[in-house]
Amino acid sequence: MGGMTVPPAASAPTLRWTVPATTILTALVVAVPAAALSGAAAPLVLGDAGPFVRWGMVLIETVHHLAAALTIGLLVVAAFLVREGRGTDRRRSAARVAALSAVLWAASAAAILVVGFGDLAGIPPSTPGYLSDLMANLWGLELMRLRLIELVLVAAIVPLAAVARTRGALAWSAALALLSLVPLAYGGHASGTDGHETAVTALLLHLGGMTVWVGGLMALGLLLPVVGSALPDTLRRYSTLATWSYVSIALSGLLFALLTADDLGDLTSAYWILIWAKVLLLGALGVFGLVQRRAIIARGADRPWLFAALAAGELAVMGAAVALGTVLSRTPPPVVESAADLDTPVYALTGYPMPPPLAPGRFLDTWQVNWLFLLVALLAVGLYAAGCVRLWRRGDRWPWWRLLVWVLGWAVFAYVTNGAPGVYGRVMFSQHMVMHMALMMAVPIFLVPAQAITLAYRALPSRPDRTLGPRELLTAVVHSRWAAFFANPLVAGIVFFGSLIAFYWTGLFELALTTHTGHVLMVLHFTLAGFAFVWALVGQDPGPERWAPPLRIMVLLGTLAAHAFFGLAIMQGTWLLAPGFFKTIAVPWVPDLLADQQLGGAIAWGVGELPTVVLILMVMVDWMRRDERETRRSDRQAERDDDAELAAYNARLQQLAERSRR
Repeated sequence: MGGMTVPPAASAPTLRWTVPATTILTALVVAVPAAALSGAAAPLVLGDAGPFVRWGMVLIETVHHLAAALTIGLLVVAAFLVREGRGTDRRRSAARVAALSAVLWAASAAAILVVGFGDLAGIPPSTPGYLSDLMANLWGLELMRLRLIELVLVAAIVPLAAVARTRGALAWSAALALLSLVPLAYGGHASGTDGHETAVTALLLHLGGMTVWVGGLMALGLLLPVVGSALPDTLRRYSTLATWSYVSIALSGLLFALLTADDLGDLTSAYWILIWAKVLLLGALGVFGLVQRRAIIARGADRPWLFAALAAGELAVMGAAVALGTVLSRTPPPVVESAADLDTPVYALTGYPMPPPLAPGRFLDTWQVNWLFLLVALLAVGLYAAGCVRLWRRGDRWPWWRLLVWVLGWAVFAYVTNGAPGVYGRVMFSQHMVMHMALMMAVPIFLVPAQAITLAYRALPSRPDRTLGPRELLTAVVHSRWAAFFANPLVAGIVFFGSLIAFYWTGLFELALTTHTGHVLMVLHFTLAGFAFVWALVGQDPGPERWAPPLRIMVLLGTLAAHAFFGLAIMQGTWLLAPGFFKTIAVPWVPDLLADQQLGGAIAWGVGELPTVVLILMVMVDWMRRDERETRRSDRQAERDDDAELAAYNARLQQLAERSRR
């Protein structure tokens, strides 16, 4: 690799603890003056918990964020970026240190849980009965509950990382570590403001991008003595990951700007001064990344010392950025003027104001952007289009109409989650059912024929060094036992219909109407359940073996007959689903809640008819194509062996005829 001198691998490599230690120290040094200047650690007029809590939370959270980043970075590098060579011990080294950093992450999370209660209650930890009050409110207070969930998840990472040695085990550990960031997003500094869903989405983008970016670089610096000859490939892969992280952080900043500034005066507040400082650091980090690409990666990583020097400077800037982020989380954002109709039961239960009365024109001009779902749709379309362009540029064929149906499918998804069905579906059962039916039946009928898995197989490069890249991950998922189980048409049909019963006749329906998490999980489940059902019936992508067409048609008819029964049951029912919710919000232009629910049942029953016909036609077309392929295969075989199969068949008939004459 360009004449690079590689240190030999050692069985017990000396790891460079100065890399994370220097990053943490830099962050702590920056955090103290930033907190003092911004007022993040200033005494509160009411309910002040004292200087120990105010300054302790700033410092503990700084260490917490960097420990989380280091844990995630080590697991991501070990599972997806660095290869294991003959006689090397790279993954074991990374897993061992990840377990230690996870201990620090868990310890700091526990400290935040204990000290943070004083911050919430406005009392110092030395107050008599402090621990008993903490335990009494551990699950009752939402922020304490989120911190406890994070602590439990992180505690599970410690033993998992300690024993992980294979790619798969490290990948699962990395997934669990990334999942542990979700409670942080829900309990972040802007998640309790107006636009809760946007704030949570922005925090998820920021936390995910920053931890992977900062943690990945810390992990590379820490593991540099044992990476050896794998450094060029590892750096190239990390550079791609860092680019995505950079975009993610930039998007999060844009979303925060939409939330925390409604006039020019807000841009000079203490909160926004910290944001401007983070923007400058982000720009500096972008320059570091550009230099790293041009000076190191483009040259084949033939100067490890230069990478170490650049990484040290970049990590110092990253530590400062993490410190400013910690201080920012404790700095009150500018007060954004709220609409007068937010103090209503609808807003209290859903987080959104009451929409205007429903009219035909509202289906076109009513929008409430859900950035999570919109970004997912845009990312899916962008990646698919990039795959098509890659195939077309190298001269491979890929039908344009597949791109069209993929775009249409995600356009329907974006409309029903951001448009009128999503807006009115929060307060009207009938419009909720429109969104439900579109997600389960309309969106998959567009997405499945696009054959995104086949496109990914053809467009994504494979990794010959046995590391887990996007193509390898996709292959592992598609050919896993779980995929074989859920892609079984009978299982997919049971999940498709059983979800309706489990969702609407339990408290899950009201949970989805009143909580952000419930709403996101509802949309995710409906979409995946519908996709799995349609894919099991008519999918052409690589995967588990398909059932014979007659059996698939039988499952289709049985499942959709049960679906029609569900619609009729609601249409003719005289009981109200989620009565506490709908009676509390009391939508003035929905005077008869039961009539609106029965209309929803009619929609569920009627909408299933057209998709049923379309799916039957698609199965029939697949049946005919299978027969044609089998006929062509038989013809080719006959040409090769002079129709030996037909000759054997005729001889068999001749033998039977002779036996019958005897």
